[in-house]
Parts: sequence; structure tokens; C-alpha cells
Amino acid sequence: MTGRFARVPILAAVLLATAACQTGTAQAALIREPADRAAAARHDVVTWGASADQMGEGTADRGYRLVVHTSAAGSALRVRLSNAFGDRPLTLDSVYVGLQSQGAALRPGSNRRLTFDGARTVTVPAGATAWSDPLPGRLAAGSDLVVSLHSPDAAGPATGHWMAMQTSYTDQGDHTAEESAANWTETTGSWWYLDSVSVRPSAPATGAVVALGDSITDGWASTSDQKRRWPDYLARRLQKAHTEVEGVADEGISGNKVLANGAGQSALNRLDRDVLGQPGVRTVFLFEGVNDIKAHTGVTAADLIAGYREIVRRAHAAGKCVVASTVGPFEGWSEWDPAGEAVRQEVNRYIRTSGEFDGVADFDRILRSPYDQARMLPFLDGGDHIHPNDKGMQAMADSVDLAGLDCDNR
Repeated sequence: MTGRFARVPILAAVLLATAACQTGTAQAALIREPADRAAAARHDVVTWGASADQMGEGTADRGYRLVVHTSAAGSALRVRLSNAFGDRPLTLDSVYVGLQSQGAALRPGSNRRLTFDGARTVTVPAGATAWSDPLPGRLAAGSDLVVSLHSPDAAGPATGHWMAMQTSYTDQGDHTAEESAANWTETTGSWWYLDSVSVRPSAPATGAVVALGDSITDGWASTSDQKRRWPDYLARRLQKAHTEVEGVADEGISGNKVLANGAGQSALNRLDRDVLGQPGVRTVFLFEGVNDIKAHTGVTAADLIAGYREIVRRAHAAGKCVVASTVGPFEGWSEWDPAGEAVRQEVNRYIRTSGEFDGVADFDRILRSPYDQARMLPFLDGGDHIHPNDKGMQAMADSVDLAGLDCDNR
């Protein structure tokens, strides 16, 4: 599978580099670029994403300093704030973005205010999202970006991503403009009110892949704060390979199903917002289904296949390609039984042989034991027999055909 459109990289003129210093070493934090005709031809691409879900109650006068790791490089950074699960408008009166130094501390000179339609304050209606205005300057690939935000009156159900596998920080009051960590004394393992970051790459052909999945994609059993989810490893491979697919968004939710709501909205119900609604998406990477199978709700292989086909239909209608992975082994997990294993095997045969996807990744083959193909290889097992460890996550990412992600289905 190869792209079928002309690709002409555009080199942007660089006028001025601003640098931030850390421990005496100058590090390029931002490169200023002029507006030109080439810039008008570029498009935004998601460089980080996390699926939105309902959190606990919002807290008034609360600040959040959220640490995220980008994939694609580019200029004109924007963030998307989400009130998708709120039951009332959400007001954010201060939003900043900077680069992480250590913990909650930012690199000196990197923290900059974001605006929304030119205003410093934004009110996001219940059920809606809001994009910031583009921020002048260039962000490097693989940056530890810090988004600081404050709400004066948050209340009711909050929106965010519960299992971030990343330490972020909170405080009381508005300290978003501060680069010091002094007032950010509490930690959180979740991302609050933030679900996407985009940039405008220099090359107009640059695209992104979105990983649609469950807790394995979300990174459970990988090492926290080390960026060892399989989409993280995939992003690093793409950066080194210099492919035109550079952006990676991890849209996994722990416990998520293809067909039924529960741990987050089902893949079918969140497809538009979490996947197709992300900017610059070229390929959807579908790796989900084990929770449908092991839940013992009567889901058959035919049911799950129908769900996959609906995702493919909608993604193709939106001009996106779909790469699907086989469902991994999970014998030894408490909900495993022979009937569920039979469904998994039938679903995997369909994924491998149907020809209905634009590409196939065989994570089952990578993870399973050669001595018992219903079980995960112990070397790759995170300990619960369903979630891979760091080595398993890397093995999955290493098995992905990078050329197969560079697809054009428009």
C-alpha cells in the first residue's frame, strides 16, 4: 500500500530562533517563521491526542499543568479543549503552553499564553470542544509540551482522560503564567479538559495516524512517565524513518469496546470525535475487540466483524485508510474461556484474510507463545496475561509496516 499523490516538500525560511537554556545548555525552543505563500498551502496535523471521557466533578479555581509528548514537528501550534461530557458551559480564563524542564517546572522563556478568537478567556458549551488560535513559532518533534489551564468556576462532570500513564500537576488558584514549579504542589495521573494538540508541518504532504484502541493502546502495564506505550514506540520509529506520516495520536481508552458503551463511549460512538475529527489524519489504526469478546455478553464474531466493517465504511467515506490488527492472546486472564477464544480466532481469520482493510498488523502473532497460541509469550507479558509489558509494546510497534501507514484513500 503506497500513497498515490504527488509529494513535494516545502522548505520554510527561518528568520529567528529563540532559545531556552537549561543547566547551561542552549536548547532551541521555538523558531519564528514568516508568513508566505507556502504556509497557506500547509494543513494542520495532530501531534498529540487522548480520548475524552467523563471524569469526576470539576473544581472551581483549580489549575492544571498537563504534560504531553508530541510526535510531528511544525509551526502554528493549537490545542483543543474539551467539554464533551460536561452538563454546563466550561470557562477557562487562562491557558498557557510551554516546554517542560523537570517536573512541573518549565524551560525559562518558553511559557506563552494561548488565545481563542483573540480572547484570553474561552467558554466551551456543554458537549462541545474549542480550538485555540495558532501560536506563532515552531515546535520540535518529540517535545515534552506543558499545557497549563485554569477555570474560575468549573463544576459538574469534568471531561478528560483518566489513565494518562503520565504525571501532571495541579494547584489551587491561577498560576498558569508561572514557569516555576513552586505552586504546583499536587499531582494527577489524568489529563483534564485537553484532548488534542496540532501543528502545521513544513511539508504539505505530512499526515498522521490515529490508534483507536483499549487499555493496551492506552498503555496499561507499560512504565509510567517513560512514554512506552506502543503508539509512543511507533511515533519514534516514524520520526527516524522520515516518512510523510509523522503525527501519532493515541486514542485508547482502558476497558473500551467496539460495540457497547461502558469504559468510555464505544469505538463506533466516539469515532468521529476522537479519530476522524482530528486534523491531518491519513490512517486509522484499529486495534480493539478483546473487551467485547471477554465480557461474556453474547457478542459473536459476526457482531464484531459488523462493527469493524462500519468503522471501515465511515473512515473510507471520510477519505481515511484503515489498518487493523489482530486481537492478542489472553488465556490466563480471569475472563478467558474456550468460547471466547473461538470468537477471537474467527475474528483474527477475518482480519488476516478478508482483504477489507487497507493494511493488516498481526499483533497476535507477535505476542503469542509458540507453545500455546492462546497465551502471551511470558517475556512480553505485563503480568496479567492480557497487557504487554514495555518489551511487548515495543515488539508490537516494531512489527508495524511503516509504508502501510502512508496511504491515500481520498
